[in-house]
Amino acid sequence: MKLIEPILAWSSEMTAFRRDLHMHPELAFEEERTSRLVAEKLQGWGIETHTGIGKTGVVGVIRGRSDNGRAIGLRADMDALPMQEMNTFGHASRTPGKMHACGHDGHTTMLLTAARFLAQERDFEGTVYVIFQPAEEGLGGARSMIQDGLFQRFPMQAVFGMHNWPGMPAGKFGIKAGPIMASSNRFHIHVQGRGAHAAMPNLGLDPVMAAVQVAQALQSVVSRNLDPLEPAVLSVTQIHGGSADNVIPTEASLRGTVRTFSDATLDMIESRLRDIARLTCEALGCTAEITFDREYPPTLNDDAETRFCAQLLLELAGERNVDQAIQPSMGAEDFSFMLREIPGCYIWVGNGTGDHREEGYGPGPCTLHNGSYDFNDALIPLGASYWVELARRRLAAAPA
Repeated sequence: MKLIEPILAWSSEMTAFRRDLHMHPELAFEEERTSRLVAEKLQGWGIETHTGIGKTGVVGVIRGRSDNGRAIGLRADMDALPMQEMNTFGHASRTPGKMHACGHDGHTTMLLTAARFLAQERDFEGTVYVIFQPAEEGLGGARSMIQDGLFQRFPMQAVFGMHNWPGMPAGKFGIKAGPIMASSNRFHIHVQGRGAHAAMPNLGLDPVMAAVQVAQALQSVVSRNLDPLEPAVLSVTQIHGGSADNVIPTEASLRGTVRTFSDATLDMIESRLRDIARLTCEALGCTAEITFDREYPPTLNDDAETRFCAQLLLELAGERNVDQAIQPSMGAEDFSFMLREIPGCYIWVGNGTGDHREEGYGPGPCTLHNGSYDFNDALIPLGASYWVELARRRLAAAPA
């Protein structure tokens, strides 16, 4: 890829910064140190900086050589995960039970590097907002920033995001219009029965058997109600009930997740889940209380902005390094909230297969949300150069 020379020259310095973030992971809405370091960097480079947006979010405002009325946002996430790191190399987490296992330390560093160059050169028109978002991992930090007035305080025509993608060779990019990540939704089914001695089941109403029947029946929702060409996942991931071998309990519960690429599909699945749970339990003499939480919507890339980004990537990285029909993931991403408000595009950049990890990495694979994961620092100049070129070109001309 065509990398920007000053950005390459900063590689060692920014790698050290990324590794410092990795050593000091902070969970969702707890990114006090991370936010402070980000703000200090931005202010040190002469960038107008706003903190406390969506609790711990930071926004930097970089104005170009002239105001042409255009503005865009570039977004990175900052939070870590509540899991134990298995790596023992020098920059492994120093906080037990917390780890940057998704690469948000790298995302933050790539965007900071781009912000540094844009502020130094100011060789673009319009305004760039660099958005450092908290709480991507399950708590909806993007939604919190939006509710805190992100797009009113910093009006922009488009917003862009990027995520490293293990398994894809480093230096390659994935992009597609429409859905690239799924919605994320949780359900909880509480089954109420009547307890009894296990030797006298006829005296009770068994909630465990009802829960088992519900779990089995739910497997028919996708396979028998949905067009086979429409992707969706319904997974029962927990069944709880009982405390003794000789007691039929009074209650049991099921939990799980639903993933879809459209609201219409999600509406159908929720409706069928509620009917199946309620009616199956009633048939067995029990009752069901159902909670269905819609957490993250699907991540939907705008057609025009995606064409613009794809063309830019083709020019920067070459056709063989850009997959314009990448297979979407059933994982979820709260950048989806931003794309519901403002057109934009979310891409993946290959993180490699783990060969970049130093001696002392854990026994697991270098995949997201794994204790042996580590961000590939070779991506810092790559991602930063993409951000800079995107800002230059997108502010010069709107997509056709």
